[in-house]
Amino acid sequence: MNSLQDQLKNLGFKASSEAPEANSADSPRNNDTPDTSVPVRIQRQTKGRKGKGVTVIFDLPAQNALLQEYASALRKLCGVGGAVKDDTIELQGDQREKAKRWLEQKGFSVKLAGG
Repeated sequence: MNSLQDQLKNLGFKASSEAPEANSADSPRNNDTPDTSVPVRIQRQTKGRKGKGVTVIFDLPAQNALLQEYASALRKLCGVGGAVKDDTIELQGDQREKAKRWLEQKGFSVKLAGG
């Protein structure tokens, strides 16, 4: 069995001896704060889903861990199922308003796309 440090390193965490380097002022902080300058689009789609509607959230930062975290939080907030597919978040049903409010609280500018 791998040690805890090896397991954490495989997950992308750094050892404590490297922590001061990661927190230096010169290094970019991509993992801490997502880029909120690009407007996020939220769209309801039914095409190719046998008439079942889903809410699709586009243009979020393409960080897999962040997308998984946001998808989990939105699924819990809305009380529905969903998934992360191709750098988008899909939620079952029409959840545009709830998702919009939640993303705006996170600092994103949100546009409702489509009709």
